[in-house]
Amino acid sequence: MSDMIYIRSMSPDHKPLAWLAQKPKTPPMSLATRTECGFLLRLIQMGNKISLPHSRPMPIIGKRCHELRVNDEKCTWRLFYRIDDDAIVIIDVDNKKTEKTTKTKIDLCKSRLNDYDA
Repeated sequence: MSDMIYIRSMSPDHKPLAWLAQKPKTPPMSLATRTECGFLLRLIQMGNKISLPHSRPMPIIGKRCHELRVNDEKCTWRLFYRIDDDAIVIIDVDNKKTEKTTKTKIDLCKSRLNDYDA
């Protein structure tokens, strides 16, 4: 995938991040929210399991896929990711607008993963 950004980890013990989505920016995501996302991603890179209320499995997207949720001042941001053996793959980032993840979003995530895996 040509638009992928691959970020090497600061430690050889931490998995690197592979961004299939555009990296979050301030604005629209607040600095505090971006910092919290970064902290949670660092925990995931170190092999920690994150659960609700911050992360939940998303098997509808694929195996080892999850949704990271971080509350901002006016919305909740979602970061869809997959835990691979060699990296944490960031599939998509958006602000949550509906209670349930839309079929369009699920299809986008599946498509990006298919391209990445190919």
